[in-house]
Parts: sequence; structure tokens; C-alpha cells
Amino acid sequence: MRTPLRTPLRSRRSRITALAAASTVAALTVAVLPNSAGAAESSPVGFGAGTTGGGSAAAVTVSSLAAFKSAVTGDSAKTVKVSGLISLSGQVDIGSNTTVLGVGSSSGFTGGGLRLKSESNIVIRNLNISKPLAPSDGITVQNSTKVWIDHNSFFADRDHDKDYYDGLLDITHASDNVTVSWNTFKNHFKGSLVGHSDNNESEDKGHLRVTYHHNHFQNIFSRIPSLRFGTGHFYDNYVEGADTAVHSRMGAQMLVENNVFRNTKIAITTSRSSDEDGYVVQRGNDLGGAATEISQTGSFTTPPYSYTAEPASSVVASVTGGAGAGKI
Repeated sequence: MRTPLRTPLRSRRSRITALAAASTVAALTVAVLPNSAGAAESSPVGFGAGTTGGGSAAAVTVSSLAAFKSAVTGDSAKTVKVSGLISLSGQVDIGSNTTVLGVGSSSGFTGGGLRLKSESNIVIRNLNISKPLAPSDGITVQNSTKVWIDHNSFFADRDHDKDYYDGLLDITHASDNVTVSWNTFKNHFKGSLVGHSDNNESEDKGHLRVTYHHNHFQNIFSRIPSLRFGTGHFYDNYVEGADTAVHSRMGAQMLVENNVFRNTKIAITTSRSSDEDGYVVQRGNDLGGAATEISQTGSFTTPPYSYTAEPASSVVASVTGGAGAGKI
């Protein structure tokens, strides 16, 4: 999905509070016991809780594009294992009640991506998804609900113009109840966009509830994530080498907690690129020298689900040890 990557700050930036990296924030209201990096969840934590995909359906293993397209069609319960690297031109639509699971550490897709459009109850795990040529995203979630995207490796390169590839993971058009966990996102301009347009409030408001936890964003320029209108929980993630990372806009509410930022210019912003600012509550983060631009403190402080946030001090070890394909 294409929106301008950055625009200059508006004049009302004067009311933004720019905080130094050493800023400390309110005490956590959740448990702070570290998760084991080697113990992958068997079900999603966060807004995507309850997503089962294909459930106990017998797995079908595929190694060609034609076989994959046939296997993921329709709404019956199904588990599709992808063996090897499959080249794509464009995107493949995934039906409801589906689990897509990579075999080993190097299976997946390159050149295009997967699309979840008006579907529900989908699990995507253990895939390598690389170099999605525009206008395809690595994964597009549109008007879909109950989605778990877990332990995948998304990557491209920054050798081309920012629009040569599209987003690695975009969640749009009133999609809802999504968890993005234990993935790696590397070497890309536009990481993860949630809500594609400032003009889509009538469809998106009240939806776009997304949890990101234990993901590794490395050399991603921006959109880590960028969220419009919705509600986002971003915890226990590791961000390296970003220009602007977490971006809340158009009234979105975000809780940003216990993350680690390194070599990042702006860790959190609420005031760029849109007609209206967003809202953020931040707590327990290790900003690592990054600035923040938080013009509006949010009201989203307690997610409506159970979770355990490990402290920022253990996030780097957990995420580098446990995130990405080949780790489940």
C-alpha cells in the first residue's frame, strides 16, 4: 500500500514534547517474567487470540505454485506446508480457516506475497517472504479478522528506490484481531502499515486492533508500525537502524512497552505525515538514545487480554534467539 514515506513536520510540532532516550516512564501493570525464546507459543497472544487456522486438519505438503494455490483455496479447515522457495508474481489469495506453515528454515516465497482478503481465522508461520515487488506486499491483510502471523522472516533490500518493493506486512480495510509475533523484518524501507489512508475512517474506526510482540526490525526505514485509526499494542520488540519507528496517527491509540531501540532516530512519533495526530502511552522502553515525539498521551493502558511482558533488559537476547523462520 502506498502512502508518502515522510513529510515535513507541521507548525504545531511546537507543542510536541521531545523526550531524550533516558526518559523513564510509569511502572508496568503486567507481569514482567521473561518468556523463553525457544518456547514458541502454540496459540497467539494478543488481539489475535483464539485464531486456530486449520486446527487439526491433516497437513498437505506442496512445493509448486500451482499446488499451493489449489491447496489454500476455499474456507474448509486445512493445513498447508510449503517445502522449498516458491517464486511469485503478484499475490496468492488465502482462504479462511487455513494454516500455512513453512518446512524447515528456508521455505517460503519470493518476488510477491500472500493476500488475506475478506477472510477469517488464518495462521501464517515459519515462512521466508522476500522482495515483494510493488504493488504486492509480502503479506496483505484486507477486511479480514482473526489472523496470526508468527515466526516468519520478511526481508528485501535497500538498493532500490523506496517504491520498488511494497510493504512487508500491511493490514488495512477494517481488518481486526491480528497478532504479529516473533517475526524478523530486515532491509526494507516500508515495514508494516496498519490503515492505508487518512480518508478511510468510516471503514477503519473501531477496527484495526493489532498486537506486535517479540519481533526484530533491522534496517527498516519507517512504519514499525504505522497505525491509523486503530488500537495497537507494541511490546517486547527489538528495533535497530530505523529513521522513524512506531508511528501513531489519525487518532490511533497505541501502548508501547518494554521495547528496545538501537541506532534509531525517532523511536515513537504521533505527529508526522497525517492530518491528525495519534496517541501513545509508553512505558518500560529502552530508547537507546532515540528521541520521541509524543504530542498526545493516550488512554489505552490495559489491553483486553492476558499477556506477560518481559523487561526490556532481556528483550534483545529473547528476540535475537527466538524470532524468525526456523525457530519453531
